[in-house]
Amino acid sequence: MIIREAQTGDVAAITALYNATIPTTTTAWTETLQSAEERQEWFEHQQSEGFPVLVAEADGVVVGYAAYEHFRGAGKWPGYRFTVEHSVHVHEAHWGTGVGRSLIEQLVDHACAAGLHVMVAAIDGANSGSIEFHRRLGFVEVARMPETGHKFGRWLDLVLMQRILDR
Repeated sequence: MIIREAQTGDVAAITALYNATIPTTTTAWTETLQSAEERQEWFEHQQSEGFPVLVAEADGVVVGYAAYEHFRGAGKWPGYRFTVEHSVHVHEAHWGTGVGRSLIEQLVDHACAAGLHVMVAAIDGANSGSIEFHRRLGFVEVARMPETGHKFGRWLDLVLMQRILDR
């Protein structure tokens, strides 16, 4: 497995990984698939902000990706400039194989090198697997916000976890 910076040619695979979760899970709180054009715009925005998009490649196939971006919206609040929120998506066939761990570890390394202080994970409260995954990687639960999201006709709880990077 190789972890590397994503290239424009990886956007289709990244889009597929993201969209795979939407119809059946509450990983992303949307019911609308993202188009290749929307994901390309996101990728270009990540590049313009200097934010990484990393991919995990196994046998020449992209099997996961991770990225971070501004916490609380596109740099609107300068007091949060040292805090980022990340996302990580791994193809289900590669869960439990170390792909997610490798992606997050390299993402954290990137954030530390960029002088960032905190990385936040926003997780559906029912996603115990993701909560435990983040806990094993040094993230600490700092908030539970009941019924802040809605998908599939039900209310969803938001769990915020954070990792202080420069300690």
